[in-house]
Amino acid sequence: MTGTEIVEPEKNEAKENVQKESAETLNDAGQTERPVRSAAEIMAIAEAIIFVSDEPITSKALADILEEDKETIQAAVEELQKEYEERGGGLQVREIAGGWQMATRTEYHEEVRKFLKTRPSAKLSLAALETLAVIAYKQPVTVPEILEIRGVQSASAIKTLLEKRLIVTKGHKETVGRPMLYGTSKDFLIQFGLKDLGDLPSIEDFEDLVNA
Repeated sequence: MTGTEIVEPEKNEAKENVQKESAETLNDAGQTERPVRSAAEIMAIAEAIIFVSDEPITSKALADILEEDKETIQAAVEELQKEYEERGGGLQVREIAGGWQMATRTEYHEEVRKFLKTRPSAKLSLAALETLAVIAYKQPVTVPEILEIRGVQSASAIKTLLEKRLIVTKGHKETVGRPMLYGTSKDFLIQFGLKDLGDLPSIEDFEDLVNA
Protein backbone atom coordinates (compact mmCIF):
# COMPACT_ATOMS: atom_id res chain seq x y z
CA MET A 1 0.00 0.00 0.00
CA THR A 2 1.09 3.56 -0.64
CA GLY A 3 0.87 6.41 1.85
CA THR A 4 -2.00 7.88 -0.13
CA GLU A 5 -4.06 4.72 0.20
CA ILE A 6 -3.75 4.88 4.02
CA VAL A 7 -4.50 8.59 4.51
CA GLU A 8 -7.47 8.85 2.13
CA PRO A 9 -9.84 6.61 4.16
CA GLU A 10 -9.00 8.64 7.27
CA LYS A 11 -10.00 11.83 5.47
CA ASN A 12 -13.22 10.27 4.26
CA GLU A 13 -14.04 9.07 7.77
CA ALA A 14 -13.42 12.56 9.23
CA LYS A 15 -15.60 14.09 6.51
CA GLU A 16 -18.42 11.63 7.27
CA ASN A 17 -18.23 12.51 10.98
CA VAL A 18 -18.53 16.22 10.24
CA GLN A 19 -21.50 15.61 7.97
CA LYS A 20 -23.12 13.43 10.62
CA GLU A 21 -22.65 16.10 13.32
CA SER A 22 -24.06 18.78 11.01
CA ALA A 23 -27.05 16.64 10.15
CA GLU A 24 -27.85 16.21 13.82
CA THR A 25 -28.55 19.96 14.06
CA LEU A 26 -31.13 19.82 11.28
CA ASN A 27 -34.74 18.68 11.38
CA ASP A 28 -36.55 16.62 8.75
CA ALA A 29 -37.24 19.77 6.70
CA GLY A 30 -33.55 20.61 6.58
CA GLN A 31 -33.97 23.54 8.99
CA THR A 32 -31.87 24.22 12.06
CA GLU A 33 -33.52 22.88 15.20
CA ARG A 34 -34.29 25.50 17.87
CA PRO A 35 -32.46 24.95 21.17
CA VAL A 36 -34.28 22.95 23.82
CA ARG A 37 -34.53 25.09 26.95
CA SER A 38 -35.73 24.25 30.43
CA ALA A 39 -38.56 26.25 32.00
CA ALA A 40 -36.02 27.86 34.36
CA GLU A 41 -33.84 28.97 31.44
CA ILE A 42 -36.81 30.42 29.56
CA MET A 43 -37.82 32.36 32.66
CA ALA A 44 -34.25 33.63 33.15
CA ILE A 45 -33.94 34.83 29.55
CA ALA A 46 -37.35 36.50 29.70
CA GLU A 47 -36.29 38.27 32.91
CA ALA A 48 -33.11 39.57 31.26
CA ILE A 49 -34.98 40.89 28.21
CA ILE A 50 -37.69 42.55 30.32
CA PHE A 51 -34.98 44.20 32.41
CA VAL A 52 -33.13 45.75 29.47
CA SER A 53 -36.26 46.71 27.48
CA ASP A 54 -36.94 50.45 27.38
CA GLU A 55 -40.68 49.86 27.22
CA PRO A 56 -43.10 47.07 28.13
CA ILE A 57 -42.47 44.01 25.99
CA THR A 58 -45.31 41.68 25.03
CA SER A 59 -45.42 37.94 25.50
CA LYS A 60 -45.61 37.58 21.71
CA ALA A 61 -42.42 39.60 21.23
CA LEU A 62 -40.67 37.45 23.83
CA ALA A 63 -41.98 34.31 22.14
CA ASP A 64 -40.60 35.48 18.77
CA ILE A 65 -37.18 36.20 20.29
CA LEU A 66 -36.95 32.92 22.17
CA GLU A 67 -38.62 30.94 19.37
CA GLU A 68 -41.11 29.50 21.82
CA ASP A 69 -44.89 29.44 21.71
CA LYS A 70 -46.73 32.35 23.33
CA GLU A 71 -48.41 30.15 25.96
CA THR A 72 -45.04 28.89 27.22
CA ILE A 73 -43.72 32.44 27.50
CA GLN A 74 -46.88 33.70 29.19
CA ALA A 75 -46.61 30.95 31.80
CA ALA A 76 -42.91 31.67 32.33
CA VAL A 77 -43.44 35.40 32.85
CA GLU A 78 -46.36 34.82 35.20
CA GLU A 79 -44.15 32.47 37.24
CA LEU A 80 -41.42 35.14 37.20
CA GLN A 81 -43.96 37.70 38.40
CA LYS A 82 -44.94 35.32 41.21
CA GLU A 83 -41.31 34.83 42.25
CA TYR A 84 -40.75 38.58 42.50
CA GLU A 85 -43.92 38.95 44.52
CA GLU A 86 -42.95 36.18 46.94
CA ARG A 87 -39.42 37.56 47.31
CA GLY A 88 -40.82 40.83 48.61
CA GLY A 89 -37.96 42.93 47.24
CA GLY A 90 -38.03 46.47 45.94
CA LEU A 91 -38.85 45.46 42.36
CA GLN A 92 -41.77 43.74 40.71
CA VAL A 93 -42.73 42.47 37.27
CA ARG A 94 -45.87 44.30 36.15
CA GLU A 95 -48.16 44.03 33.17
CA ILE A 96 -48.27 47.54 31.75
CA ALA A 97 -49.81 48.80 28.49
CA GLY A 98 -50.19 45.29 27.11
CA GLY A 99 -46.61 44.23 27.92
CA TRP A 100 -44.30 43.30 30.77
CA GLN A 101 -41.96 45.68 32.58
CA MET A 102 -39.74 45.83 35.66
CA ALA A 103 -41.00 48.44 38.12
CA THR A 104 -40.45 49.58 41.68
CA ARG A 105 -42.88 48.14 44.19
CA THR A 106 -45.88 50.38 44.81
CA GLU A 107 -45.40 50.22 48.59
CA TYR A 108 -42.24 52.28 48.17
CA HIS A 109 -43.80 54.90 45.91
CA GLU A 110 -43.34 57.76 48.37
CA GLU A 111 -39.65 57.06 48.98
CA VAL A 112 -38.93 56.66 45.27
CA ARG A 113 -40.83 59.88 44.52
CA LYS A 114 -38.77 61.79 47.10
CA PHE A 115 -35.60 60.59 45.40
CA LEU A 116 -36.84 61.48 41.92
CA LYS A 117 -37.80 64.97 43.07
CA THR A 118 -34.12 65.60 43.83
CA ARG A 119 -33.31 65.09 40.16
CA PRO A 120 -33.94 67.70 37.44
CA SER A 121 -36.88 66.81 35.22
CA ALA A 122 -39.13 68.41 32.66
CA LYS A 123 -42.45 68.44 34.52
CA LEU A 124 -45.73 69.41 32.95
CA SER A 125 -47.10 72.88 33.45
CA LEU A 126 -50.37 73.26 35.36
CA ALA A 127 -52.17 74.01 32.08
CA ALA A 128 -50.76 70.88 30.42
CA LEU A 129 -51.59 68.83 33.50
CA GLU A 130 -55.20 70.03 33.58
CA THR A 131 -55.57 69.41 29.85
CA LEU A 132 -54.09 65.92 30.16
CA ALA A 133 -56.49 65.13 33.01
CA VAL A 134 -59.49 66.24 30.94
CA ILE A 135 -58.35 64.15 27.97
CA ALA A 136 -57.60 61.11 30.14
CA TYR A 137 -61.01 61.05 31.79
CA LYS A 138 -63.21 62.36 28.95
CA GLN A 139 -61.57 60.84 25.87
CA PRO A 140 -62.05 60.98 23.02
CA VAL A 141 -62.52 64.70 23.38
CA THR A 142 -62.25 67.79 21.16
CA VAL A 143 -60.52 71.11 21.84
CA PRO A 144 -63.87 72.98 22.18
CA GLU A 145 -64.99 70.37 24.74
CA ILE A 146 -61.74 70.82 26.68
CA LEU A 147 -62.29 74.59 26.57
CA GLU A 148 -65.80 74.14 27.92
CA ILE A 149 -64.47 72.13 30.89
CA ARG A 150 -61.34 74.17 31.65
CA GLY A 151 -62.69 77.58 30.72
CA VAL A 152 -59.46 78.60 28.99
CA GLN A 153 -57.77 77.90 25.67
CA SER A 154 -55.64 74.74 25.54
CA ALA A 155 -53.86 74.98 22.19
CA SER A 156 -50.39 75.35 23.73
CA ALA A 157 -51.02 72.54 26.22
CA ILE A 158 -52.26 70.26 23.44
CA LYS A 159 -49.09 70.97 21.44
CA THR A 160 -46.91 70.13 24.48
CA LEU A 161 -48.74 66.88 25.18
CA LEU A 162 -48.47 65.83 21.53
CA GLU A 163 -44.73 66.57 21.55
CA LYS A 164 -44.31 64.48 24.70
CA ARG A 165 -46.38 61.73 23.01
CA LEU A 166 -48.74 61.56 25.96
CA ILE A 167 -51.76 62.07 23.70
CA VAL A 168 -52.62 61.14 20.12
CA THR A 169 -55.28 62.13 17.63
CA LYS A 170 -58.30 59.82 17.42
CA GLY A 171 -59.87 60.98 14.18
CA HIS A 172 -62.61 63.60 13.74
CA LYS A 173 -65.91 64.02 15.52
CA GLU A 174 -68.89 63.72 13.21
CA THR A 175 -70.33 67.14 13.93
CA VAL A 176 -70.21 70.64 12.44
CA GLY A 177 -66.63 71.43 11.44
CA ARG A 178 -65.50 67.86 12.22
CA PRO A 179 -63.11 68.88 15.03
CA MET A 180 -60.16 66.66 15.89
CA LEU A 181 -60.57 64.15 18.70
CA TYR A 182 -57.79 63.52 21.23
CA GLY A 183 -57.06 60.61 23.55
CA THR A 184 -54.20 59.30 25.64
CA SER A 185 -51.43 57.21 24.07
CA LYS A 186 -49.61 54.00 24.91
CA ASP A 187 -46.74 56.18 26.14
CA PHE A 188 -49.20 57.72 28.62
CA LEU A 189 -49.86 54.26 30.08
CA ILE A 190 -46.14 53.51 30.21
CA GLN A 191 -45.25 56.88 31.76
CA PHE A 192 -47.71 56.41 34.60
CA GLY A 193 -47.39 52.64 35.01
CA LEU A 194 -50.96 51.77 34.05
CA LYS A 195 -52.06 48.40 32.66
CA ASP A 196 -54.97 50.10 30.92
CA LEU A 197 -57.28 53.10 31.37
CA GLY A 198 -59.24 51.15 33.97
CA ASP A 199 -56.26 51.66 36.28
CA LEU A 200 -56.61 55.45 36.20
CA PRO A 201 -56.56 56.93 39.70
CA SER A 202 -59.22 59.27 41.01
CA ILE A 203 -59.11 62.76 39.55
CA GLU A 204 -57.98 64.09 42.95
CA ASP A 205 -54.92 61.80 42.89
CA PHE A 206 -54.02 62.54 39.28
CA GLU A 207 -51.85 65.57 39.95
CA ASP A 208 -49.76 63.67 42.50
CA LEU A 209 -49.30 60.86 39.98
CA VAL A 210 -48.10 63.19 37.25
CA ASN A 211 -45.67 65.00 39.53
CA ALA A 212 -44.27 61.78 41.02
